[in-house]
Amino acid sequence: MQAQLATICYLDNGSQLLLLYRNKKDNDVHEGKWVSVGGKFEDGESPEACAKREIYEETQLTATDMTMVGVITFPDFTHDGRDWYCFVYRVTGFEGDLEIESDEGHLQWVDYDKVLSMPTWQGDYIYLDWILNRKSFFSAKFVYDPAGNLTDHSVAFY
Repeated sequence: MQAQLATICYLDNGSQLLLLYRNKKDNDVHEGKWVSVGGKFEDGESPEACAKREIYEETQLTATDMTMVGVITFPDFTHDGRDWYCFVYRVTGFEGDLEIESDEGHLQWVDYDKVLSMPTWQGDYIYLDWILNRKSFFSAKFVYDPAGNLTDHSVAFY
């Protein structure tokens, strides 16, 4: 089975996370959900290089302080035979002028206490809680059925 490597990047300004409302791409598996910025690796990229590139492409911000907080496995997430392995970052340093409208949707700073009320994937609520509460480094697996329902998950903290 092929693997897809990707990044999940939460920009954190000290009281809010930057979320992306996905509403612009055709056939977007994330359509109508509030998710992080991030995306797929390009050939030869390290996780950090991918995260920085994706952050810049989607926000026009340059990441200056990033911490990898976890790794998530999504078995056959898009039901095309590929497992997704995502490197999760909290980004607390960045510079530049934020571009609110991206090719994928609308970016918005969301207060910490509102993050878990934004419509998103069931599993995101679980690991966003870990991020907001600054749990230790995690390795997790989230399994979704073809209808997008979370059917199983597991985690180890380090």
